[in-house]
Amino acid sequence: MQKTTAQLLENPELLQFESEKTLKRLSQSLKTTAKDSWPELKTRLEQQLPALLELYLSLYGEHYDCYYHLEQLLKLLAKSSAQRPAYLRKEDAEPQDWHKDPAALGAACYVDLFAKDFQGLAKRIPYLKQSGINYLHLMPLFKAPEPNSDGGYAVSDYRNTMPQLGSMQQLADLMQQLHQQGIKPVLDFVFNHTSDEHRWAEKAKAGDAEYREFYFFLTEQERDQFAPSLREIFPEIRRGCFTQDKTSGLWVWTTFNSFQWDLNYANPAVFNAMAEEMLFLANQGASVLRLDALAFVWKQAGTNCENLPKAHSLIKAFNAVARIAAPALQFKSEAIVHPDEVVKYIAPEECQLSYNPLLMALLWDSLATRNTRLLKESLRKRFAIDPNCSWVNYIRCHDDIGWTFDDSIAWQLGINPDHHRQFLNQFYTGQFEGSFAAGVPFQQNPVTGDCRVAGMLSSLVGVEKAEIENNALHLEHALQRIYLLNSVILSIGGLPLLYMGDELGLKNDYSYVLDPAKKDDSRWVNRVAVTDQQLASATSADTLSGRIYQQLQHLIQTRAKLPLLGAGSTTLLHDDNPQLFLYQRQLDGKRLVAIVNFTERTQLCSSLTGQLWHDELSNKTLPAGILQLDPYQVLWLTPANS
Repeated sequence: MQKTTAQLLENPELLQFESEKTLKRLSQSLKTTAKDSWPELKTRLEQQLPALLELYLSLYGEHYDCYYHLEQLLKLLAKSSAQRPAYLRKEDAEPQDWHKDPAALGAACYVDLFAKDFQGLAKRIPYLKQSGINYLHLMPLFKAPEPNSDGGYAVSDYRNTMPQLGSMQQLADLMQQLHQQGIKPVLDFVFNHTSDEHRWAEKAKAGDAEYREFYFFLTEQERDQFAPSLREIFPEIRRGCFTQDKTSGLWVWTTFNSFQWDLNYANPAVFNAMAEEMLFLANQGASVLRLDALAFVWKQAGTNCENLPKAHSLIKAFNAVARIAAPALQFKSEAIVHPDEVVKYIAPEECQLSYNPLLMALLWDSLATRNTRLLKESLRKRFAIDPNCSWVNYIRCHDDIGWTFDDSIAWQLGINPDHHRQFLNQFYTGQFEGSFAAGVPFQQNPVTGDCRVAGMLSSLVGVEKAEIENNALHLEHALQRIYLLNSVILSIGGLPLLYMGDELGLKNDYSYVLDPAKKDDSRWVNRVAVTDQQLASATSADTLSGRIYQQLQHLIQTRAKLPLLGAGSTTLLHDDNPQLFLYQRQLDGKRLVAIVNFTERTQLCSSLTGQLWHDELSNKTLPAGILQLDPYQVLWLTPANS
């Protein structure tokens, strides 16, 4: 008796039976395609196919041709498995808990800004290893339209790189070199949209009905069913989320930019096509794929089309595909949304890694306010995640700082969230009296005045302003702020991520305003080129860059010796002093308490009296009793008698 999709989804035993039946029916064909990878592929299919089948049916079970598309997907997995390089197949068999190592350290860079091209980056591997970096996110490097590429996030071809960087083969060679040197390569998987110059979009423009269904071609009436519920992402550049196609007169869904066409994942052919692109990137050597704009991937009329349940099902389905054909591949969530939504993407079966935008935003908040209440209360209920997953903790990235925090927690603390965001924007763009920062507003809304902030780390913490004013004390405070921020991302729990150039204290580059293609995107102020001379300054103790770099190295090397700073659990601690931030790391009965002074004044900590503590950073034993912290001081304390 035939079972309906609903009956299958309600009965795990039936799902198991159907997956076994499907695998048995296709085994000979899959075996022929998979070649010598068949034994391990067969084992993984037996383990993972029930989960993939459940997810696929939940997404596409109502399509008359669902099982045809499922069969095509399984053939794709066999083909990709056969093409997987031997060194990656070896990694597939290893544990994937490397991000829990206390020596795990990430970095992100644009290839052209950091090293000009792929061959140049290969020559800079010694610098990466010298710095302790073993996870490298190469920012968008695939073919994109010029000059409107959204920094590379409008992909025209997932299998061709930007010509000035080198060829796809050179990228694959570079990725293998990184693996050989113990560095995990990370690539962007821009899967919410393609460029309007992608071959699928070109066919859709030409009227190909099959490829029109890859995107959203809507009449004005259909558009208006969705439009009222959607928010504008880049209001400074364009209004609305749809662009009219000149040829057909229909409206195309374009959440971000007019040249970025959203994909229609309600079509199983789109899922299969993007799964093929994903596995291609995995087979080039990607250890991690950063899932770009994952909150937006599913559309449903009457909603804001963000963080919908089927968006999670879709990501889980991609994950199930990876577990079968490229088990070493891990996903990193890029969800810059409400904190309660961010954590929903983090799970072994969804995204094993996730940016921590809440920590990033509230570290900057605490520096501006000299108060840690919002930081502590926000993290208290949201920092804990599945122990097999990791936060990616960052201070700055290639993008902007958005003030992501829960308004309800702000209100509980007596903070008006709208006014507070206005204050933070004014503070970090240097418009607030007494501000140390030299940031630049990004995407200022002409109606509400709302914006985000762009800027390099050293400019935002006060180095740039102190140097202009020739103020030695303010410069010292700025350097201490850099040390403080680095200390937190290295010790609070998760994979720390540096943005290349920040480790040397490079400042804002305002020359972007002279480039017509960049002048309207202020994020280019913190996309700074790194020269050989600047890299050489890392080992020079008498330069500002050298001092910043060496202080960071001290933190990195100290962390690497403390296993509990890798795999340990994290607990936020209470102290009556709101200027201090305290948290504890624990592992196998051992513990470390971090204390951070977020002010330029001496502060007292009275919550750790009653025992002697050893500070791992200064290698000194502190006297029992109330602890005194100097301006912006950081302590990593372990019990002195342990």
